[in-house]
Amino acid sequence: MDPKHLLEAFGTLGLLLIIYAETGLLVGFFLPGDSLLFTAGLLCAPGMHDPVHLNLAIVLPGVFVAAVLGAQTGWYIGHRAGPALLRRKEGRFFKQRYVDEAQEFFEKGGTRAVVLARFVPIVRTFLNPLAGIARMPARTFLVANLVGGLLWSVGVTLAGYALGKTVPNVDRYLYPIVALVVLVSLVPVFLEFRRRRSRPAGRGGPARPTGPAGPAGP
Repeated sequence: MDPKHLLEAFGTLGLLLIIYAETGLLVGFFLPGDSLLFTAGLLCAPGMHDPVHLNLAIVLPGVFVAAVLGAQTGWYIGHRAGPALLRRKEGRFFKQRYVDEAQEFFEKGGTRAVVLARFVPIVRTFLNPLAGIARMPARTFLVANLVGGLLWSVGVTLAGYALGKTVPNVDRYLYPIVALVVLVSLVPVFLEFRRRRSRPAGRGGPARPTGPAGPAGP
């Protein structure tokens, strides 16, 4: 899942297909969305000496459309398939805990969660179908999807482009930079995991012993 290798092998078309799959298809949760966008931005910057060079004028609108269409596909799958997704048997890649985490994220944030989930790996893949399952109105989801898709896809790509444009010979440090992007993108996942580990067992606290219904006898 090396983003640079993926871009070398599949180019701009591969970038768009991966972004679409990572945001729209449940099986795409393991794909490197954040690091791929950032690396694509780096490879669009002028002065990069890497053999792979992408066109920013094509990449920016392309990743935005791919991200929006992917999320809309996820919402449509959830809207149509509904409970069948939640009853799906857990397999090697499909983990119930991924669904639970995305569902909790959605229930807490609603419309805002659709935007914020873009920046949380795994959650952004599973939350869109859950919005469809929860019957989030199509227009409401579309607006949140457009905002989140723009901030994430264009924002992360431009961050890579800005770094590549301002730092000379940044391509020499491409792999450490990508590794840093991956670590930063995993911070929300780590914080959520830590929060869950520190949460007391059961939402209502430990169960209290049940006594007799009436007053104790002599």
